[in-house]
Amino acid sequence: MSTAVIVALFVGAVIIAGLAFYAGQLLYKLNAQKKLIAQKQAEQQQKLKQSRLKRNAKLADSIHLIARAMAEKQCEYSEGCLRIWVLMSQYAFEDERDLTVAYPGIYKMYNVVKEMPTHDARKKYSKKEIFKQDTARWRAEENFSDEIKADCDKIIVEFKAAPGSENIVFN
Repeated sequence: MSTAVIVALFVGAVIIAGLAFYAGQLLYKLNAQKKLIAQKQAEQQQKLKQSRLKRNAKLADSIHLIARAMAEKQCEYSEGCLRIWVLMSQYAFEDERDLTVAYPGIYKMYNVVKEMPTHDARKKYSKKEIFKQDTARWRAEENFSDEIKADCDKIIVEFKAAPGSENIVFN
């Protein structure tokens, strides 16, 4: 074999070895980057989970307190149902659930009052129209009172109050 062929084979082998070494480095860096990304994603998921738990705890406390106030007749059913329904729709439940089935009384009352004007919006209506809306609201509160009371009792058990807030007394 001639020297030129041997030199060409040697140079070719060195080039192939260099490229293989470079490819190995790239694969190692890629693997390290994948691990770092997976770690960051796990940390982000944990932060998201903690944030969701913290938010749920605040929502559960508010829902619990409103339900207690309604059960103790310290909050009108119409106002309480409106507030509870909005809070429960923001609550992140562990499993998917149909709130309309779980809390039918609150849902029915919410449907009656959700379109009724409040605060400054009420001032735009005549006294006769406001009385008509109030009468419809009072009638709905009376018609759904047993279901709402049962839903409040269920909520008080299911949604736990934050530590310290269970001692709040409604006068």
